[in-house]
Amino acid sequence: MGATGPFPGPSGTPPEPVWDRDEADRALGRLRAEHEAIETSLLSLQDHAGRRLLEGAQLTGVTKSRWAATEQSITVLWTYYDAYSKALHTALDLRARRRWPSREDLADLTERLRGPSVAVGATGGALAERFTLAELVARMNELYASALDTIVAADAVWSALPARIDLLAAELHRTRSLAHSVGVRPGEHPAGDDLADITDELTTLRAEVVSDPLAYWRPAQGSSAPGGGTPDTERYDRAARALEDVRREIEAVLEVRKDSEERLLRLRDVISRADRTLTEARAARGEVLAKIAATEVPAVSGPSAVLHERLSTAAEYRRNAQWHRLSPLLEALERDAEDELLRARESLTAVTAPLAVRAELRGRLDAYRAKVARLGFAEDPFLIERYDAARRMLWSAPCDLRVAEQAVLRYQHMALDLAGQGAPRIPEQGGAGRGAGEGPPAGGAPGRGGGAEHDGRGSGG
Repeated sequence: MGATGPFPGPSGTPPEPVWDRDEADRALGRLRAEHEAIETSLLSLQDHAGRRLLEGAQLTGVTKSRWAATEQSITVLWTYYDAYSKALHTALDLRARRRWPSREDLADLTERLRGPSVAVGATGGALAERFTLAELVARMNELYASALDTIVAADAVWSALPARIDLLAAELHRTRSLAHSVGVRPGEHPAGDDLADITDELTTLRAEVVSDPLAYWRPAQGSSAPGGGTPDTERYDRAARALEDVRREIEAVLEVRKDSEERLLRLRDVISRADRTLTEARAARGEVLAKIAATEVPAVSGPSAVLHERLSTAAEYRRNAQWHRLSPLLEALERDAEDELLRARESLTAVTAPLAVRAELRGRLDAYRAKVARLGFAEDPFLIERYDAARRMLWSAPCDLRVAEQAVLRYQHMALDLAGQGAPRIPEQGGAGRGAGEGPPAGGAPGRGGGAEHDGRGSGG
């Protein structure tokens, strides 16, 4: 029986129908030791901390029903133990009558120790159930294992979860205090609502764990040992993760409180740079329209009034210590301000593109003039004529970029031809396509750029 439970049972039976004196004495010795082991286990069960907690708790649900059944099992267990004790004491008294028992005494002892000699449950006319001592020990082992499983499982849950819930509740209290200090409250901020939900969840969870611990027990698969399993911490773990998420969000708000002034200064600078860039783009657009002919110049929008309004709102939040509102607004403003600065720079690039094209043509014209001078053709009248024509176009206002480019290409062609190099083909129309107007064919009269011409030595912009 020792291999199947806490109570050792009598080992096998000899082939003889009746034990002799030594065999009977050995059997009685084993039964006496067995009785002591059973008594020790039952007293340990009786004094188990989990059992005392179960007896004093206001139980509900699964634990209430299982503990009611367990209490009945423990009562039956003690009844079996009393019957076992009585049967053993009777056998011991019988053996103590004579030092040398008779054949009849040994037959009686053998029957008592090996046969179905123990009657249990004879009350009020009900028939008693008879057991051998070995059968009675097996029954007690089953009842003991079932009772111990219930008690150990409940005790394990009570030992693990309420303490962890209390620690998490303390952390929740600290987080809630921090949240209130930065204005994060239920109904005003999502994190405040989350804190309220976590508070309710922990309160409910603790009450359920205390009243119904077995509902939070996860038995080990395939384990037959009493108390095999672990507490079910899924709801606790979920609440802990939610609290950690809120705590990180509160820390982010606290960081906003610490560095909000610096961030607002950076924001004002970025928005101011965007405004200045747009102002520069509008001025450049007017210059382009005045100096470049037949060119589509994109419109330039004004400063973003919405960004300035939101920046003022952010400053107001900071003055009023509304950190929970300032935090998301600053993050959005920082993204939008950078986008606005990028848009302003792109707008400036777009409107000044014709001026960049004109500057590139001027640079190319002067570069070829320097090359011609190095080759000794600086005084060539045809080159001078073509250079002056191209220069008048590029320094006139407004300047037709297509026509000016054709003039530069003609000068370039002649310079390369005089240098003995292969000249590029001169297209019939402006090859770069940087302007929007249609210029005259390549053989057209030079210097007609669509506006007043200078003498080729002045600066038209």
